Parts: sequence; structure tokens; C-alpha cells
Amino acid sequence: MTGWTDYTLALTLFAASHFVPRLWGLRERLIGALGRRVYFSVYGVISLALLVWVISAAGRAPYVELWPHMPWTRWVPNVAMPAALVLTACGAGMAQPYTLGGRKTFDPARPGFAAISRHPLFLALALWAGAHLVANGDLAHVILFGSFAAMALAAMPAFDAKARRGSDLIDHTALFSLRPLADPHWRRANLRRLLICTAIGLILWMGALHLHTLVIGVSPFPV
Repeated sequence: MTGWTDYTLALTLFAASHFVPRLWGLRERLIGALGRRVYFSVYGVISLALLVWVISAAGRAPYVELWPHMPWTRWVPNVAMPAALVLTACGAGMAQPYTLGGRKTFDPARPGFAAISRHPLFLALALWAGAHLVANGDLAHVILFGSFAAMALAAMPAFDAKARRGSDLIDHTALFSLRPLADPHWRRANLRRLLICTAIGLILWMGALHLHTLVIGVSPFPV
């Protein structure tokens, strides 16, 4: 298989894995047959395996430069990734059904982290992809990171439109706002969890930073 063929196949299968289950009620039928936990566990493993394949295939694709690599551009993901991984830790399993990784419960009286951001995983994905897009100017990686950034940015208004039709969630949450941090009632209910998730996100960032060269094959540090 040539570099472009491998990359195109990986990218196509990754995209199909996210869109095909939503067609013809396939996802609902599989959840009914397997159970919600089993379905999402299997789906998560498959998605992760396909993501690893896409990223590795992008590195093997022929190099076509769209803009030259400059050492300073590596600072962009180094600055963005701590915020992206904190958002990931805070948003995983949040009680908000109209977003990536959310659960099917939402209490307007206790919005939790959704008061800061109702789409933390999509924002994290957009930060990760956008920051790495700046640092990688070859065609394969521009397609890869550009696609992820576009998907994340398009998904947020799409989920918001669904939320407006089905709930009053939009009135009690924000796309992104630090205003809840100034609210003593919100802090009493959420500050402990926020600090724990922030610590987890920063630990994940440190791990990703030091494993980047080993796993990806490229140093994240400016040289």
C-alpha cells in the first residue's frame, strides 16, 4: 500500500466510524443488542485504534510542504495542550447530554462544569487540532488537523441546535465563560472537582509531553 493509499483508507474508515452508526438507527439497535456500556466500550476501542492508525499514516504519507516549518510554531501546541487536557478531564462524563462524552442528565439548578463550558471536549479537540495545524505545514497533516478542527467547530452549533429543541440547557450554560468562578455558590458546589480535574489534566499533559517523542517520533520542544 502506498503512503497516500494507506492514509486515505485510514482517514475514510475513521470518518465512517463516526457517521455510519448514526444511519438507519444502527447505533440504537446495537445499543439495544449489546447494552450501552458494552457498545460504547467497544466503540471507544475501535475509535482509538483508528485514530492511532490515522495519525501514524499521516506521518508515512509523502511530504508535500504547504508552509515551511519554523521552530517557534512548536510553542503553539505547548501552550494550548495544557488547556486542552484540562478541558478533557473536566468534560469527560459531564452531566450534559447534548455534547461529546456527555451523560443523559442535566440539572439546571446544578449545571456543574457546563456553566463554564457545555462543550469542553469539542473545545479541547479544536485546541489540539488547531495548535498542531500551525506546527505542521505539510499536506497530510493539514488535512488531518484541519478536518478535526472543522469537525469540532461545526459540531458545537449542531449540538446547540438540538439542545434548543429539547431543553432549556442553553440558558443555564455557556460555550466558554470564567464567570462562574466568581460565583461563591458555584464554587462551593464545584471547586473541589474542578481542582481535581485540573490536576488530572496537567498530569496528562506532562505525560503526553514526555512521551511525545517516543510515541509520535517528533520532539514537541522547539529546537
